[in-house]
Amino acid sequence: MSTGPRSRVPFKRRRDGKTNYKRRLALVKSGKNRVVIRKTLNNTLIQVINSTYEGDKTLTTAFSRELRDMGWNFHCGNTPSAYLTGYLCGKRAKEIAEDFVLDMGLQRSIKGGRTYAALKGFIDAGCNVNVDESIFPPEERIKGADISAYYEGLSDSAKEKLFSNYIKKKIDPSKMSGAFEEIKSKIDKL
Repeated sequence: MSTGPRSRVPFKRRRDGKTNYKRRLALVKSGKNRVVIRKTLNNTLIQVINSTYEGDKTLTTAFSRELRDMGWNFHCGNTPSAYLTGYLCGKRAKEIAEDFVLDMGLQRSIKGGRTYAALKGFIDAGCNVNVDESIFPPEERIKGADISAYYEGLSDSAKEKLFSNYIKKKIDPSKMSGAFEEIKSKIDKL
């Protein structure tokens, strides 16, 4: 780290790679509530945040772990669960406001990724976010049909190796699309 009168030390959150203050300022200036989407390997977190002078206030939150309580037995870190989490958060956020802006933080923007699947679920719930439709994943990926097709195309030994956790829990990955529709209808009833 430099020292001396000519050097300027950046803010700590910028040094740690947690916050891009230039992008954050632009989002806060928009005056809209921010849809913050954060993903881990096993979970997707979506929050609606309002920025005020006193600090940020979280208005509503949805975790993909909440889908387990509704009967989702599949992994919570895949594209269908990200969409359902976005749909759940969108249903909750619809009562708060109508217009939102996406806050991805320092994540990379990957076309058809989990982040955009979650955003599509948020938009399909009735919320308005200004985004290009071509960046969303295709419907087959959102419903989990690609995972089901991949599972069906494997040999028995490969199924036991790649889907051992599902087999141990007696879950059939080929029925993911049906479970997706069932959970989506449960979210609609909330």
